[in-house]
Amino acid sequence: MKNFKKIALFSALACAAFTAQAHRAFLVPSSTIVAGNTPWVTVDAAAATDVFVFDHNALKLDNLFITAPDGTSLKPENASTGKFRSSFDVKLGQTGSYKIGLLNEGLFASYKEEGKVKRWRGTAETFAKEVPANAEELQVTQRSGRVETFVTNGKPGGKSMDITGNGLELSGATHPNDLVAGETAQFRLTLDGKPAAKVNVTLIAGGLRYRQKLDEKTFITDSDGKFSITWANAGLYWMEAEIKDDKQVKAPAKSRVASYVVTLEVLPQ
Repeated sequence: MKNFKKIALFSALACAAFTAQAHRAFLVPSSTIVAGNTPWVTVDAAAATDVFVFDHNALKLDNLFITAPDGTSLKPENASTGKFRSSFDVKLGQTGSYKIGLLNEGLFASYKEEGKVKRWRGTAETFAKEVPANAEELQVTQRSGRVETFVTNGKPGGKSMDITGNGLELSGATHPNDLVAGETAQFRLTLDGKPAAKVNVTLIAGGLRYRQKLDEKTFITDSDGKFSITWANAGLYWMEAEIKDDKQVKAPAKSRVASYVVTLEVLPQ
C-alpha cells in the first residue's frame, strides 16, 4: 500500500512538473535490430507529455512512409488507430535497414476576424478558400516535420539512409542502428540537403516514470551540421531538432518551421 501511494504521488508530481511541456511525437518499434528470413516489427505512433508513454493521443498514419534497404517504398500492414496510439506492422523481407517515418507538411496561419483571434491549419490549395482575403494581422508559417525511427534486419546499411533534400534530415558516419553504451556516435543534420549549422539538438532518455528529473541534454551542430553524442547508458532515446527561418518559403507563407524527431535505441556493451 505504501508503494502504491509513493507511485501515485510521484505520478502526480511528474504530471504537474511537465504540463508546461509541449506534447512530443514519437514512433516506437517493437525491436530496432532483428534477424531472420522474414521477421516482423510492430510500430506504435503517438504524442505524449513524456516520451514513450501513451497518455495523450494517437498520431495519424496518413503521411506514413516506409523505405526498404533497396530504396523502394513499402506499405504497412494491420494498421489501426486507437485513443492513445496508432499501430502497424512492417514485414522486413530484405536484409539491411528500414527508415520508418511520418512526414507532415502544410501551412499554419493566425489572424484576427472581427477582433477575435483565429487559427488555421491546412494546405496551400485550401488556404485561399478557408482564410478570409481581408484577414487582419495575418501571419502564415510553412511547416515541415519528420518523425522517424530505423529498424535493421541483419547488418545495418542500404539506401534507406539516403537523404531526400526536403526539410531537416539525419545522416552521418554512425548508423542509427549501431549505437552502443559507452561509445560515441557521429551524426549530421541537413536542411534541404545542405548542412544545418548551429542547430540545437535535444536528447531525452526514456523511462522518466522511474526517475525524478527530465535529464534533458542539448547539443549544437557545427558549421558542417555535425554533432556527436557519447552514450552513457543503454535504452531508448528521443532526439529532436527544429529550425525557424525564411528560406525555401512559398507564398502565402512568410516564414517556415522545419522539425525532426527520431527514436533511437542504444544497446548495452
